[in-house]
Amino acid sequence: MKNQIKNFPNQLLEALELAQAIDLKEPKQQIRNIHIVGLGGSGIGANFVQTFVSSVCKVPISVTKDYRVPAYVGPDTLAIASSYSGGTEETLICLDQYIKAGAHVIGISSGGVLEEKSRSEGFDFVKLPEGKPAPRACLGYSLVQQLGILHKLGFTDKSFLDQVAAAAEMLSKEQEQIQEKAEHIAGLLKDRQPVIYACSELEPVAIRFRQQLNENSKILTWHHVIPEMNHNELVGWRTNMSNAFVIFLRNRTDYSRNQRRIEINKEIISNYAGAVMDLYSRGETLLIQSMYLVHLVDWVSVYLAELRGVDAMEIKVIDYLKSALAASE
Repeated sequence: MKNQIKNFPNQLLEALELAQAIDLKEPKQQIRNIHIVGLGGSGIGANFVQTFVSSVCKVPISVTKDYRVPAYVGPDTLAIASSYSGGTEETLICLDQYIKAGAHVIGISSGGVLEEKSRSEGFDFVKLPEGKPAPRACLGYSLVQQLGILHKLGFTDKSFLDQVAAAAEMLSKEQEQIQEKAEHIAGLLKDRQPVIYACSELEPVAIRFRQQLNENSKILTWHHVIPEMNHNELVGWRTNMSNAFVIFLRNRTDYSRNQRRIEINKEIISNYAGAVMDLYSRGETLLIQSMYLVHLVDWVSVYLAELRGVDAMEIKVIDYLKSALAASE
């Protein structure tokens, strides 16, 4: 996993080459909405894309991480099915619903049933590199291919792909400093209960951090979003939680009222939590800022796995769940 994380900047560049080579058919009718289905490491890319392009994309984008797609999916829907393995059960079931609804479908995977069905149905298909050890280590591929698809079909301009290149360059240059910072943070988190907060534009990073702590570090944690958590969860901070380590993921460009909210939140939560810290991004745009934080928290998760003496690659309980589901079919 360390090698996979270290290679993330190169993965972004490789993914960028793939995205620039994407060749797509023109939709048969005007696209009025975009729907993406993906789970786990194959689905988090959609969260990022949805957030990145929300200020420029003229049609709504929604993301499903379940077995059912919304009723509005139809012939005017651009439907993207993303599964690194190509065998994710929920994604394949949603793919069948896309087909039934007559949506304009594009598949993204390294192979599997998703590739087979996409090619047999005549859908556009984006092939990812095969043989990677874990979907969560392939975020760059799915995220950048989705950005490439939106650009090729005219929903965004090329600036997002240019930002991917800039992010890769920055992460390569700052790799050593990022690792040092991550190792320090992992030391602070050892034997603590992480709690992750962020403003809504950084929620995909918060989700990524939570998922990586779950899978790599083998611990439970939770996240919430500001300002929404100020209307509910904040009330729960009223008893001593000395083992809690609260991390606020931040951009210096966060909306001013949210920045003020964070400072008040820290004042309140500090009365109950064992520690509170800010984790600031670096970079000029939301995409670059997010990729910086992703790389940092990915490193945190693997260093914390080492401190806890667990194997960052092992996910036996998920393998058991899949085999138990298969046995019940």
